[in-house]
Amino acid sequence: MHGRQAIEVRGARVHNLQGIDVDVPLGRLVGIAGVSGSGKSSLAMGVLYAEGSRRYIEALSTYTRRRMSQAPRADVDRVSHVPAALALRQRPGIPGVRSTFGTSTELLNVVRLMFSRLASHVCPNGHRQRPTLDVAAEEAFTCPICGAHVEAPGAEELAFNSAGACPTCEGTGIVREVDDAALIRDENMSIDDGTVIPWQMFGFNVQPQIAREFGVRTDLPWKELNADEKAIVFNGPEEKKHIAVTSQKGLHELDFTFRNARLTVTEELKRATDEKRLSRVSRFLTEHTCTTCHGTRLAPAALLPRIGDRNLADVTAMTLSDLTDWAETVADTVPKPMRSMSDALTGTLWRMSKRLLDLGLSYLSLDRAGSTLSTGERQRVQLARAVRNETTGVLYVLDEPSIGLHPSNIQGLQGVIADLLEEGNSVVMVDHDPLVLRDCDHLIEIGPGSGKDGGTVVVTGGVSSLGEDPNSLIGGFLTDREDVLVRTPAPGDRAFDAGEVRLRTSPIHTVHALDVRIPRGRITAVTGVSGSGKTTLVLDSLIPALRASDDTHLPAHVSSIDAAGIEKASLVDATPIGVNVRSTVATYSGILDELRRAYAELDSAKAAGLSARDFSYNTGSLRCPRCDGTGEITLDVQFLPDVDIACPDCEGRRFGPDAHAHRRTSTAGGDIALPELMAMTVTEALDHVADLKKVGTRLHALKEVGLGYLTLGEATPVLSGGEAQRLRLVSELDRRQSGTLFVFDEPTIGLHPLDVRVLIEVLQRLVDQGGTVLVIEHDLDVIANADHVIDMGPGGGVDGGRIVAAGTPDQIAGDEESITGRYLAQQVSEVSATS
Repeated sequence: MHGRQAIEVRGARVHNLQGIDVDVPLGRLVGIAGVSGSGKSSLAMGVLYAEGSRRYIEALSTYTRRRMSQAPRADVDRVSHVPAALALRQRPGIPGVRSTFGTSTELLNVVRLMFSRLASHVCPNGHRQRPTLDVAAEEAFTCPICGAHVEAPGAEELAFNSAGACPTCEGTGIVREVDDAALIRDENMSIDDGTVIPWQMFGFNVQPQIAREFGVRTDLPWKELNADEKAIVFNGPEEKKHIAVTSQKGLHELDFTFRNARLTVTEELKRATDEKRLSRVSRFLTEHTCTTCHGTRLAPAALLPRIGDRNLADVTAMTLSDLTDWAETVADTVPKPMRSMSDALTGTLWRMSKRLLDLGLSYLSLDRAGSTLSTGERQRVQLARAVRNETTGVLYVLDEPSIGLHPSNIQGLQGVIADLLEEGNSVVMVDHDPLVLRDCDHLIEIGPGSGKDGGTVVVTGGVSSLGEDPNSLIGGFLTDREDVLVRTPAPGDRAFDAGEVRLRTSPIHTVHALDVRIPRGRITAVTGVSGSGKTTLVLDSLIPALRASDDTHLPAHVSSIDAAGIEKASLVDATPIGVNVRSTVATYSGILDELRRAYAELDSAKAAGLSARDFSYNTGSLRCPRCDGTGEITLDVQFLPDVDIACPDCEGRRFGPDAHAHRRTSTAGGDIALPELMAMTVTEALDHVADLKKVGTRLHALKEVGLGYLTLGEATPVLSGGEAQRLRLVSELDRRQSGTLFVFDEPTIGLHPLDVRVLIEVLQRLVDQGGTVLVIEHDLDVIANADHVIDMGPGGGVDGGRIVAAGTPDQIAGDEESITGRYLAQQVSEVSATS
């Protein structure tokens, strides 16, 4: 391919890419495949998106550019014919408290407009008016009953993020209040002894002395104070009192303002600009639904307009499927002259909803808080909005769009991508799912391995050509020549031989009463479409029930749990590890602690008076002074946003030059400094530390879970969800697990089918050690390898919430009611054909 038919990439060296040359067809769906860490995202995001977005932004004015975040220039010789690019990332940011499913999809904008124009409104004297063309035309009118002047509210006056907000909760639907019980450390302690925790925690040590000026006996145990004294501590006035304070310079008489315990907390809450400070304050707070608006977020006036017999809160509480059904009835509630406007608004609502429904989000209500949406749900919202923008000539870079998608929703994803292509755009997609990759017009496989063993173009071409190429690691999964079954599941009649966990629940949310049996010592997969009740069953019911100390502490909706022999419930989820670049693979796994001790034992270290502490890149004397051990620095580029780059002094290795003077004898020959070791992959480092038993054991464990390509100095917050889960598991692999039930929440996120095999082997190892494994999963390979499957559904939301089928993968595949079974049947038949 030449000319403007393809993006030409020449000499790409981003991250581990080894100067690759590749052509990316334009106007087509191009898939980029490869094992974890092979360099797929480096090509897609680090080259194609980075160059496409940078060149578009550079065409804008300096004034505009300084207000936009920008990708740095890619390390590449040349990229030709790249269009303006947009990226839909694997992990969209978690929205704030004011975001809902309705606001993020912009459906709520249309619904508000409908209630502004098509509703029956109320005059100032309370008389309800029939829908009128005057309101639809944004004109005021006179109430025919009392003659009052009526101005219908505009859409903004119905918005909980502006004029329509509930005055009590300010449009958030929740109220935070100080929990007085949490303010007191011990009722047997006095105020002078520090029983009022906020005064001690937030540096208000003078407050007890001021409280004495109000008549509070601060030297008595808290329980002996009277109600008036306690009221002063909790809610006393902000009055100034003249008190004597002793400092190093002597006695001073000063005026101090009293800050009661509640005010101390609420003022600190206002200053809590980061998670750390917020977590310190949150221990004193309780959250509950606003009693004024009952969680609707809306002011009373915003609830007055009605379409038919429903107000705005009623409609936003509907699921998407119910909303579209309701929209079809709106035309019957307005006079004939208003039908054209009604049809236009409901038509817009339907068009905006269609792709969201195709992507399997029918069960979500418009008032669902954005922060409660899963990663997959947030990504599908992004996808639907991209289609609705109706762009042309844009390069869309999709980072694993199949995340969180049940196989039945793949067709909806394919429809979204088809729409983007029909509008004249190009789509590049990084993904692992064979169901998605089989639909690509062109495939680029990066590899063959991870890290330094990857970064090259293995093969390019169509699905069939990759399937026939012996060098392709993904081709066999696309053409079904790779075996699906990598372990032998237990026969159905023996699944419960080692016992069971029995959970019974009453109805909650859209989930019916459940009676669930989970076999001990087996791998169980919990499956079902999005919104079918998997999370409610496992994360909201099973885990809290197992962690309850006794029956009195069970969640209210859990009727009973029989879990004889299970002593611990361990949730292994995909949340990022650590919050900043100071958390690395070496620190999280405990390897760095062992290495620091080993380097401190060197003669050179002892001669220099160094301890293990000095070899810490966070606080030690050997850390790089320029970047302070972070491995990167921030450049202020005046008119442009700040740019983070690898520290030029330590080249990202975090240590200063003095650290290189202390070198251990490597078991692979020669000697090696700690910064050099931290730059190595797990696999490379193994050869150099064979004499350090604990380090070697942990490195072997990392390699066994498929993380041998990560460097020891790799920052953990940037790891994929699947990588984070496997890193968390490392410490569990060499222990007896007979009393542990492990729960994995979609552990295949970001995993190549070959990596999925490694994951299944890890799960088997936990079972071999006596553990019980439960996996919430959509991946058909994992489901086919499970001993027992619990399929929820059949649909999402009100159409789901029950156990459709339970049994072996073969039994699920043969169940006509199971949507999962329809897709599993093909996998199971392939297993039978190859066994």
